[in-house]
Amino acid sequence: MLIDKIKDKIPQKLYEAVAAAGVTELRPAQVKSIHAGLLEGKNLLVCTPTASGKTLIAELASISAILNKKGKAVYVVPLKALATEKYNDFKKRYGSFIRVAISIGDFDSSDAYLAEYDLLIVTSEKLDSLIRHHAPWVKMISVVVIDEIHLLNDPGRGPTLEILITMLRQLLPKSQLIALSATIGNPEELARWLDAELVTDNWRPVRLHQGVYRDGVIRFKK
Repeated sequence: MLIDKIKDKIPQKLYEAVAAAGVTELRPAQVKSIHAGLLEGKNLLVCTPTASGKTLIAELASISAILNKKGKAVYVVPLKALATEKYNDFKKRYGSFIRVAISIGDFDSSDAYLAEYDLLIVTSEKLDSLIRHHAPWVKMISVVVIDEIHLLNDPGRGPTLEILITMLRQLLPKSQLIALSATIGNPEELARWLDAELVTDNWRPVRLHQGVYRDGVIRFKK
């Protein structure tokens, strides 16, 4: 699907920013997400390979909500380094018309200044802390993106992420949830728990080949 096909479904500034980034054609997972209700506020669990376009799916929902005055968007990631990477990317692409902030530090603050920003990039531990400190701007969130949601199964980060999602669903029952992952063993079960439409696809930009290496020779599976 060409990006022009959704030109009338997303804000003009978002369309121009995406086009300026060199996106002319939507990838299969992005098309499936749009058909599943991405732009109508539906909850989605997107399970597709690495580099298949999951981030743009989250951007379409988040930036549309912000520009349509529905509220803030929060992008939750597991690592501080990933948060910084996303912040730099989003700031470069959308910083001219929305306010982008990152919050990954002090866990003993409600970070009241974040009320002035539209798109917030946080770690799951930080957002959990902000909710527990009763940050008043949390109720203004209309889109929640959970990146690497398969970490629910991680012994260290999993419990915090599960509790965070549970609290968000109670605090923000009308917000849109976009969950992203490349590897989930039970996507149907997780989609039911999230009350989300499941979007799956096997397309990837670079084809993978399986093989066995032995004595300096690789024998690929036919």
